[in-house]
Amino acid sequence: MYKQTVRNLVVFALAVIFSGWIGVLVDSLLTDQPEGNTLGMGVWLVLPLLTAMLCLCFTKSGFRDIGFRPNFKGNMKWYLASLLIFPVVTGIVLLIGAGTGWIDGSGLELSTFFGVFAGSLAVNFVKNIFEETVWRGFLTSQLAKLQLNDWKLYLIVGCVWGAWHIPYYLVFLPIADMEPVLPVGRVVFAIIALLTMICWAVMFVELYRVTQSIWPCVILHMVEDSLVNPLVISGYIHIAPGKEIFISPISGIVATLLYLAVGFGIRACRKSREIILHRPTFKY
Repeated sequence: MYKQTVRNLVVFALAVIFSGWIGVLVDSLLTDQPEGNTLGMGVWLVLPLLTAMLCLCFTKSGFRDIGFRPNFKGNMKWYLASLLIFPVVTGIVLLIGAGTGWIDGSGLELSTFFGVFAGSLAVNFVKNIFEETVWRGFLTSQLAKLQLNDWKLYLIVGCVWGAWHIPYYLVFLPIADMEPVLPVGRVVFAIIALLTMICWAVMFVELYRVTQSIWPCVILHMVEDSLVNPLVISGYIHIAPGKEIFISPISGIVATLLYLAVGFGIRACRKSREIILHRPTFKY
């Protein structure tokens, strides 16, 4: 079982690392494709999922490890948390940014933005079923079988998750979408994004582990994609030049530390639950 799990993870990691570059090669052979929606991007998006599903076909547990069951009982507070984490942290960051003068939110019309937010939820929900099946349902669950300590688990998930994004940041992502987030070169952008995802991995991994279900993670990721990205990239707020690395709601230091704190908070709750569940019962 151990050797099979390691083999599956190695095959998966190789597919993840090379999927984007295979997509870049595909796009180099094709012309006149729409920016941001190329066949190469399709290869990049689909190959990790196909590899994960293929690996699971050769395991005894099959698809049971993924966590498709919602496990509502005892976990409703985590479903609520998955809806609120990004809005609350983003609100705190905006307040800090407004207080320091680093964020200008005068152009933010809540009614208009809420329409954009609500209108993208369904699409992002479907998209993130596939993503969370891969990163939490497969990668996290398979690594957990190896009984790694928490820090190794976070680091490996974050690095593999981030490595998958590197071709996206270096090639696929339009410069116009990068500049509002961090006005730096592609390589620096990719490095900062990788570090951010390692920190975010704590929150996503722990939410998955405490609920044993991918669905709270799908909701968490859905809200992030629908809320934070449009807020910054579509220009609803403006960040003072040079302050993006500190106060950007997407990858700024303040937001990243808050998400890291949330992740460790969920971890503490999981640890407390495990202690209670494994506490011996004494008979008198």
